[in-house]
Amino acid sequence: MSAAPQVKFYQVGSFAAGNRLLGPEAQSDQADPGRSNALTCGHRACQGCGEALGARYALDAAQRAAGGKVIAVNATGCLEVFSTPYPETSWQLPWLHSLFGNAPAVAAGVAAALRAKGRTDVRVVGQGGDGGTVDIGLGCLSGMFERDDDVLYICYDNEAYMNTGVQRSGATPPTARTATTQAVGEQPGASFGQGKNLPLIAMAHEIPYVATATVAGLRDLEAKVHRAMGMRGARYLHVLVPCPLGWGTASHDTVRIARLAEQTGLFPVFEATGGVVTDVTPIRRRLPVEEYLRPQKRYAHLFEPEPRTDVIARLQRVADRNIARFGLLAQEEASS
Repeated sequence: MSAAPQVKFYQVGSFAAGNRLLGPEAQSDQADPGRSNALTCGHRACQGCGEALGARYALDAAQRAAGGKVIAVNATGCLEVFSTPYPETSWQLPWLHSLFGNAPAVAAGVAAALRAKGRTDVRVVGQGGDGGTVDIGLGCLSGMFERDDDVLYICYDNEAYMNTGVQRSGATPPTARTATTQAVGEQPGASFGQGKNLPLIAMAHEIPYVATATVAGLRDLEAKVHRAMGMRGARYLHVLVPCPLGWGTASHDTVRIARLAEQTGLFPVFEATGGVVTDVTPIRRRLPVEEYLRPQKRYAHLFEPEPRTDVIARLQRVADRNIARFGLLAQEEASS
């Protein structure tokens, strides 16, 4: 399986960078002036919302891959609340709102109805946040995987229940401060060893396609959506979408924070088919986890009043394990 095509960007002597020599077929979906704008203006997401970026990138790519014939099923959560305050909507495609925990089941039902009608040209995308996917919707999602329903399910992971007040979810990382994992006591924030790694759970079902991505890698994300839409059966895409409100980051730093999660190894980016990893996005410039943690107020207690070097070292070991497990170091760094 090949990764997203590599494109060389030329510095032009100023702070602008780009490549005007690319043909339309090599440009990103977001560069296409005729893109669908599946999630258009007027929604009420916070400034710098990673989930709004991820949803637009992913569904525009899905629309392009399917010739505009896509039905989206959306779990309750931030994405649903900020995009569809009744009677308004920012969606420009057929879109259904499910309950918090049954988006995979509803999407599977839509796919079954289309199959019964002989409509193989219309594709189905299910989507939700980490609360509706990793926790509340896990049973329905596992059932969708077991039946190999013809659905691409996308989880936009902002690592907590942001819509209801930043409570811990099964995707909240260790030591992160949330409304229900306060920074008090000897082990502040969320506990180590709890939660779920849903990409690995999806791989255990041996479904046709599992991948991870971040909003920092637009071309990678789009390529994975296109690849998934070219398949049939159950497919799963897990996208890291930083939340400025819940993470305590600057609204203009969303893409930078997502890139740091990848470069430190805390969020491995890979693809798998049939339960086997087939490709990874290598870390080209490895960074210590501290560079990812410091800009986020949810980790401020690890540095003030005194640095918790023992806890930071433990988080570094988590990143090191990911790097070794998935072989994430670029060849040149691995040999240095």
